[in-house]
Amino acid sequence: MRIIIDGVSCESAPGEFVKTVADRNNISIPSLCHHSALPGLAACRLCVVEVTPSGGKTQVVTSCVYPASDGLEVSTKSERILRLRKTILKLLISRAPKAEGRLKEYCEQYGVVDSFKPADFDESCILCGLCVKACDELGNSAIATVMRGIQKQVQTAFDEAPHECIGCASCAKVCPTGKIIWSQDDGSRTIWNKCFELVRCSCCGKPFATSEELTWLTNKSIDQNIDLSLCPTCRARKTAKAAISPVR
Repeated sequence: MRIIIDGVSCESAPGEFVKTVADRNNISIPSLCHHSALPGLAACRLCVVEVTPSGGKTQVVTSCVYPASDGLEVSTKSERILRLRKTILKLLISRAPKAEGRLKEYCEQYGVVDSFKPADFDESCILCGLCVKACDELGNSAIATVMRGIQKQVQTAFDEAPHECIGCASCAKVCPTGKIIWSQDDGSRTIWNKCFELVRCSCCGKPFATSEELTWLTNKSIDQNIDLSLCPTCRARKTAKAAISPVR
């Protein structure tokens, strides 16, 4: 099955989302709530594109959740789309004027130097939901969205250090605005007001994970042969060395 993205013919599997196809073909579609390891949330709406199905009418859709179909034509940078993205960025930065990270980079890229300022927000969270999804999928469901309306926010239960948190920092690593603050020194990691002792790699000695995270991975891992005493770098090096070693 083939679709056309900005004049480029791209192969697509049935039901595959447009943004996934674009990413695979190095066609940039901006997004704040999407990550390749997580399902599309369609929360930020920044990944809007124009699509024209074979024999159908042109419409604006969110590419991270819109399934590709044979003969689909996609425009990622039409005048209409660029105008919509700029408006979306203005709304997002109005919600989160203290945002850093990718949101700030996109605002600079699209020339958003001011915002509508319809409300008095002193925030850096755009409620994209990516951190909550990451914690559900890659962590231990320690955070969630709480409250409603303009008071809605991502938080731990009762705003206290969460017992469920394993200190993996997946939430902070995917956050597009730098809202989730965490720190790490040579022996410990602090996140969500909770301090974790770091485990050192048995090969290189570098601290790389919390004991809670490694215990969680041990219980979740399908492959029990994975050596979790090694950091990812040393583990990859060991795997590569074993792959090229001659079989005797």
